[in-house]
Amino acid sequence: MSFTAYAPASIGNVSLGFDLLGAALKPLDGSKLGDQVEIVAAEEFSLKVSGRFAHKLPSDPDTNIVTRCYQHFMHVCQQRGQSIPACAMTLHKNLPIGSGLGSSASSIVAAFVALNAFYDSPFDNYALLVMMGELEGQISGSVHYDNVAPCYLGGLTLMAEQAEQIALQLPVFDDWYWVVCYSGISVSTAQARDILPKQVDMKNVIQFGRQLAVFIDAMYRQDRSLAASMMHDVLAEPYRKSLLPKFDESRQFAMSNGALAFGISGSGPTVFAVCDDLACAQSINQWLQQNYVQNDTGFSHVCQLDQTGTVASSKI
Repeated sequence: MSFTAYAPASIGNVSLGFDLLGAALKPLDGSKLGDQVEIVAAEEFSLKVSGRFAHKLPSDPDTNIVTRCYQHFMHVCQQRGQSIPACAMTLHKNLPIGSGLGSSASSIVAAFVALNAFYDSPFDNYALLVMMGELEGQISGSVHYDNVAPCYLGGLTLMAEQAEQIALQLPVFDDWYWVVCYSGISVSTAQARDILPKQVDMKNVIQFGRQLAVFIDAMYRQDRSLAASMMHDVLAEPYRKSLLPKFDESRQFAMSNGALAFGISGSGPTVFAVCDDLACAQSINQWLQQNYVQNDTGFSHVCQLDQTGTVASSKI
């Protein structure tokens, strides 16, 4: 029997929630905007890599994050006194590296969900999320959950990071469309963090807290207008936008053509626009494809939030 897990792309920060908000994405056209991991029984561990962006990964499978997920999974099982057989894994790398779409998180989440399903679910959601965060920290330099949590759980998530409750799922608006556009260039999370100031002005801290609190309240009360008005980044975007060619021009077009909000997805270079009208979203999507995309690896999609998150399926 084989098991397969598909993990959707995600938006980290969602502009107003630096390291605290994340959103899972599902393209309207059915495109696979996410990574997939397959597992079958084997005499010894092996990893194969395929997919559009497989050539961007290290050639040595021992350095691949999916291999590290397998090793960590086995280590924790051994600590629990569980001895489990080896397996062979295949990673279908559909997300670009350094895109701001939770590429590493998608591989990590798909790997752990597939492993957990293949070995009869020894870990609950909390334990899996802890491991996912630990492995994400190996890539980005610090443990944070704003990509792995929405990727795994689906929807829009708020990071609580409390005992037994790492992330909370928030209410969403079913009639919001999320246009995401990857320019084709790469921005590392470490680089995007290094450009940020080490200290933040008190005025911006207060504004950040106010926006996040009001946004969450508006989501629960289903106040679309108020929620959208809070979706502006006062902490990271003023600095990170310098890494993204045509960012200001793209924001101006989107906001002048019906977008409710516009921002940087995670560390960039992917940007996103939120619309409450499909025709508006399609128009902005087309403009971004023609003007924000820098090369033939870039793309743009009209999405809604993926409420399902990562799910494993089996095949005999």
